[in-house]
Amino acid sequence: MEAQATRIKDKTPLEGKDLILATRRFAHEQRGKSWMHLSVALVVTVAFYFGALLLPTWWLKAISGVLAGLALIRMFILYHDHQHKSILNRSAGAGAFFWFFGVWMLSPPSIWKRSHDHHHKHNSKLYTTSIGSFPVVTVEKFRSLTRMERFTYLFIRHQFAVAFGYIFVFIIGMCLNSFISNRTRHWDSVLTLVFHAALGWVSWYFFGWQGLVFAFFLPFLVTFALGSYLFYAQHNFPGTVFADKDGWTYVKAAMDSSSFMEMNPVMQWFTGNIGFHHVHHLNAHIPFYRLPEAHNAIPELVRAKRTSLRPRDIIRCFRLKAWDPAQQRMVGRRELFGR
Repeated sequence: MEAQATRIKDKTPLEGKDLILATRRFAHEQRGKSWMHLSVALVVTVAFYFGALLLPTWWLKAISGVLAGLALIRMFILYHDHQHKSILNRSAGAGAFFWFFGVWMLSPPSIWKRSHDHHHKHNSKLYTTSIGSFPVVTVEKFRSLTRMERFTYLFIRHQFAVAFGYIFVFIIGMCLNSFISNRTRHWDSVLTLVFHAALGWVSWYFFGWQGLVFAFFLPFLVTFALGSYLFYAQHNFPGTVFADKDGWTYVKAAMDSSSFMEMNPVMQWFTGNIGFHHVHHLNAHIPFYRLPEAHNAIPELVRAKRTSLRPRDIIRCFRLKAWDPAQQRMVGRRELFGR
């Protein structure tokens, strides 16, 4: 209390461990509110799925399919928070539900938790960022790669691969690669793929091609495209910083290498406040519905580096290709290839 009073008096900026400590009062869920958010998100998602299946015209089905995809993102944030043990921890019912939801979302719990925990512990460290996030190499490292390695690296970070994150990030990256790398640990990855194929068959068998298109493929395409972009832009944006092991700190990675993505209230709801990503990386135990509260209460968090979902900002993020240690910034293709 004495240290806090001194800070208030001289307005010394919070740094390092003190900044993390300042967020701890927000790292407590309100259990009733967590259940309420889950219930509302589930009802909204199911309603949009029913619309995609049962509405009378194809364009109404299409609108419902898109909205179902957006609603799945909010559901995914609840799953994400449950894996962080920030909401509904030690609830057997919630645990069973979210295990099934992880399978539904091509994010089986074994690989999702392992890779995502690694991402939080090593965010923005050079040479370890490719686990649970998009790969980043230095300009020098890129120029030493073979032609095929260069193509693969650039393709993974390309807007086409992100737009079709359904295939490249989740089916291949999350499920196939994890099962191939460790079949014993990630047996649920192949189970996920089998379930996903069966779900597609059921959609077609009972609801025809419109059920397959509007209630199966469209929601997944939308949610995985936007979800993949959020994964990407949260740490690949103008002004982000990467460091080697010796120059890395947890707080610096949260504040300098994690974005505050500005969104309108509607998109903020659908994305479960994940735009407050710097706050989440500072303290992953803060429930998603308390992130704005923490952000607004601590002046140091308001000054975070920003991006948005505006086309201009999306283009700027996709132009970033590799880290240049000499300039201490991400560079584009022209500088990467020395043109």
